[in-house]
Amino acid sequence: MGRIIVIAGTDTGIGKTWVGCRLAAHLKQAGVDVRAVKLAESGTQVDLSGGEDGVLLARAAEQIRPNAALRRYRTPVAVAVAADLEDVPFDLDAVISEVRDIADDAELTLLEGAGGLLAPLTWKRSLLDVVRLLGADVIVVGADRLGTINHTLLTVMALSLTSAPPLGVVLNALPDADHRDASFGQNAKALRQSAAGLQVVESRSAEWEEVVAGWITAES
Repeated sequence: MGRIIVIAGTDTGIGKTWVGCRLAAHLKQAGVDVRAVKLAESGTQVDLSGGEDGVLLARAAEQIRPNAALRRYRTPVAVAVAADLEDVPFDLDAVISEVRDIADDAELTLLEGAGGLLAPLTWKRSLLDVVRLLGADVIVVGADRLGTINHTLLTVMALSLTSAPPLGVVLNALPDADHRDASFGQNAKALRQSAAGLQVVESRSAEWEEVVAGWITAES
């Protein structure tokens, strides 16, 4: 089985898919046989839309299958809630098996979670369980804004307590953040000072994809 890197977020709407797409395209251009997959996606339409996270990831990796999130739900809420509301249970074991099959055919698989690290996939399991079951490495994505220090450190702590410390953190400058607060541009330094040894890169850096690729290579 090829290597699996889970892209975990500190929250929802913080740019995990954008980071995953950019990283997939960068690795593809560097000659890596990469797949980019969304574990589950809520808030979808009945018909597949080109704007869905899972579709965007597949296109970035230039893959034929999967061409969308492995599980799609209509209701824009946490996966476990959507599964209850739509009476379509999320079978994590089956999804894990699918991910392993995908990873068997690739050198590297980027697997994006849904929402934050501990957002429930079922009422007993979250993305943290996915990381453990797959033996995956993790890249954490957070938003470069006020509050991210606490959210990011909690996410890193949860991963470290389960023996899966992240390769590093990507702080994302959200494209629609027109009114950036005073913490913008200061959070990366604050995180490094708060957690010794934690690797942090800002997505506004011109070569952040190369930096993250270096994290992956260093841990190979």
